[in-house]
Amino acid sequence: MADAKVIPFDDDRSRSGGGSRPARRRTGSGSGGRGDGSTAPVSALPGGRLPGPSPEAGADPQEPQQPQEAPESPETPVSSVDEAGGGGWDRRIAGGLAFLRRRVTGDYEVDEFGYDKELTDQVLMSALRPLADKYFRVEVKGIENIPSDGGALIVANHSGTLPLDGLMLQVAVHDNHPAERHLRLLAADLVFHLPVVNELARKAGHTLACAEDAQRLLELGEIVGVMPEGFKGIGKPFGDRYKLQRFGRGGFVSTALRAGAPIVPCSIVGAEEIYPMIGNAKTLARLLGFPYFPITPTFPWLGPLGAVPLPTKWTIQFGEPIPTDGYPPEAAEDPMLMFNLTDQVREQIQHTLYKLLVQRRSVFF
Repeated sequence: MADAKVIPFDDDRSRSGGGSRPARRRTGSGSGGRGDGSTAPVSALPGGRLPGPSPEAGADPQEPQQPQEAPESPETPVSSVDEAGGGGWDRRIAGGLAFLRRRVTGDYEVDEFGYDKELTDQVLMSALRPLADKYFRVEVKGIENIPSDGGALIVANHSGTLPLDGLMLQVAVHDNHPAERHLRLLAADLVFHLPVVNELARKAGHTLACAEDAQRLLELGEIVGVMPEGFKGIGKPFGDRYKLQRFGRGGFVSTALRAGAPIVPCSIVGAEEIYPMIGNAKTLARLLGFPYFPITPTFPWLGPLGAVPLPTKWTIQFGEPIPTDGYPPEAAEDPMLMFNLTDQVREQIQHTLYKLLVQRRSVFF
């Protein structure tokens, strides 16, 4: 009886005439047939066993033997192995071109507040991340106090002459939360009156600091950020650093009560020293329509160079959430309750600020 030929199930050359190799790495034995029917020597596998003979029709007698390799999962394509050699960059370039095409054609979505998630993730966050990670070296604590789903109101202190603390808070929440949640900041009217800044703020998810917008976002299950000190906090002199200013009339508490969302106190250390404000040109501020015009050791004396913030070391800590879902609906109209909850949030933020200041070794390290 004539010897039967054994054709490996993964050999495509038996169907194509033996001209080309399969795109996937071989997982069986190499081509070992000779023209005279004899079998070429086969090297041992890593386990020490010799594979059985697997002669192939039409094999080249002069074809050099390939060294045997450890079996590889047939689902792993060769292209994934070559990713480090340029495949990753090809995909990035293709993704960037696709992003630009969607921008030009208008094939992207924004929500009812103008928030553009794709632009925020791919452009704005990418631009702010080096500032947070490398320049200010932001350390985040208590991120587990922010819920994984549903609405929550983050209440933070405000400082720094320019509102960089809000942007760093936005990066900190997104990059450190396991669910990569996005923070929707409530901003002052001035932000939406400035050219360019207005559009970028809307695209980044910021909205006007009013009760209606805040409640709507909380009911949609968003994380909302508010800094109740406002311009009183961000424009206070350097001598009053880390001393919380008045928190307004407690409007953020009323909003949280109506939405039944927890309040998460947040303390930010490091922002007070980026622009040490030693003076305020009030006359110039009135002429320009600004709430204040800062004078620092470097600005305006060094011109544009004086606008570069000092590379201080930041710490952002999120405190224990204060639940509001246990109160009746009419609680939002109780001024005494709002005063007590506002004072509780303020005291928790102030206490944490003092604790972080005692713990830090240096302003810059």
